[in-house]
Amino acid sequence: MMELSVFRKYKEKPRLPPDQRWVDHILGWGTEHRGIKPNLPMVDKSEWSIDIHGLVENPIKYDWEEFMQLPQQVSISDFHCVETWSVKDQKWEGVKFSTIMDIVKPTKKASYVLLEAYDAYTTSLKISDLNRDEVILAHRLNDEPLPHPLGGPLRLVVPHKYAYKSIMWLKDINFSDRDKLGYWERNGYHNNADPWLKQRYS
Repeated sequence: MMELSVFRKYKEKPRLPPDQRWVDHILGWGTEHRGIKPNLPMVDKSEWSIDIHGLVENPIKYDWEEFMQLPQQVSISDFHCVETWSVKDQKWEGVKFSTIMDIVKPTKKASYVLLEAYDAYTTSLKISDLNRDEVILAHRLNDEPLPHPLGGPLRLVVPHKYAYKSIMWLKDINFSDRDKLGYWERNGYHNNADPWLKQRYS
């Protein structure tokens, strides 16, 4: 039976970050957004894979069936978009990022993780931001397969950051000794992306 874990630290800071508002569901990219028609990557699970490499002792590549054999976790967290909306109590199911780290064993030189999606979107995070119990590589949301407009078949979820760090349609995880700004970070978004510090823009 899958373990259910709830990770929140509301005693340390308010549940709703500054200038955010609650909405009742995560808004996806399946509809036109600000006049831009979506061009979502379509990846069938039979052709999907994820490559985990860089400064690690055990680089590895999983296909879908292999990934699903990894220890599975359930984590419930709030979700905060940089566009000022938040959603309570989202139930994510998948593989904890810390489980991936235990398998590939990052070297002492590794301090950042560079992430790439099937649509060539990129972002990066410090290893310390990813090696937390609530950070998960998710393939299910609220007891359903992760919808394609929300990053299915697999996305990263980093609850303590704005959602542009929670990369959708994930395909590549590269452990590195240096940071590299991702798509939105190169275009004016803050690289740290802390919602409680309102780090929306650089």
